[in-house]
Amino acid sequence: MSRPMMIPFGPQHPAFLEPMNLSLEITEEKVSSVKVNIGYNHRGMEYALALDYKKTQYLVERVCGICSFHHSSVYCQAMEAIFGVEAPERAQIIRTIFMELQRLTSHLLALGHISESAGYESLFMRSFAVREHIMRLLNRLTGSRVHYSVNIIGGVRTDISSEGVRDILSVIDEIRPEIKALRDVFLNDVTLVHRLSGVGKLTIDEARDWCAVGPVARASGIREDARLDGFAAYGKIAFHPIVREEGDAFARTAVRAEECIQSLDLIEQCLSIMKNGETAVAAKKLPAGSFYSRVEAPRGELIYFLRSEEKKLSRLKIKTPASVNVPILAAIIKNSSLADVPVIAASIDPCICCTDR
Repeated sequence: MSRPMMIPFGPQHPAFLEPMNLSLEITEEKVSSVKVNIGYNHRGMEYALALDYKKTQYLVERVCGICSFHHSSVYCQAMEAIFGVEAPERAQIIRTIFMELQRLTSHLLALGHISESAGYESLFMRSFAVREHIMRLLNRLTGSRVHYSVNIIGGVRTDISSEGVRDILSVIDEIRPEIKALRDVFLNDVTLVHRLSGVGKLTIDEARDWCAVGPVARASGIREDARLDGFAAYGKIAFHPIVREEGDAFARTAVRAEECIQSLDLIEQCLSIMKNGETAVAAKKLPAGSFYSRVEAPRGELIYFLRSEEKKLSRLKIKTPASVNVPILAAIIKNSSLADVPVIAASIDPCICCTDR
């Protein structure tokens, strides 16, 4: 038997979009142990966010560039509870629309990354080509491709005009056939299915033990989705979580592909019930108080805990979905082939900005 060998996988590696390190112990091409090392992107965000609450509104969107709108939404939800105000119905619907648009951009990014890790370059390019349509739509609606600055405490500062509604529906009609075609490739292409099936398996019991969230949990048979809480406008539209039982890289990929189709349907439902009305209410003097709030970000449950004292926040604690899912790599990479490590890592959709903060 050959002697074990230690191989550093990262922090700079083509399989990772951001710096992260996996210390792999390899025995005869099999991974016998894994240590996940993070912290390369630590910025001290939670300390920086204990500021004047108006300045914090700007910074929370910069915790993560992929789910920036979800960070600002969960922050505004918590602050609105502390202020004792409720965003108008139109604002809640607009928030839901932007959350689903951003879910699409995130999932298509993840699907493209998985394709590239599996050596399927043409599928990677197709995923990003569809994603670009949504990025350009968001730029037209908000003036930015990444940080939209739409949310404010009490509602939204950016309304969706009738022209914007037509633009959204036009883009949905244009990309729906493409997304369905992508979904069919991810679910049925023989080469891709064989490459992803049985790789990086996470059982339902292991998912519960590791407290997995988002598509990672749902791909292992756990029917968990914060959108079932009915926050924003999710309580006013028909929604059901997409769940699979296999628990492998294929299942995690399939859940994201199916959720892309679902996001288009949810956006159309929101547009169909959106009525004219106010988009914000005034939030006056900040009272002392605390609140816990959560939303379903693209990678899973995103939690903010806030405690306020006159004019500023004394504490802001963030629990991101990636900070829960990334450590799971230690379990699902063990006993895998070294060649499978990039695919397994990509299937988790790790976000190191969120994890390290």
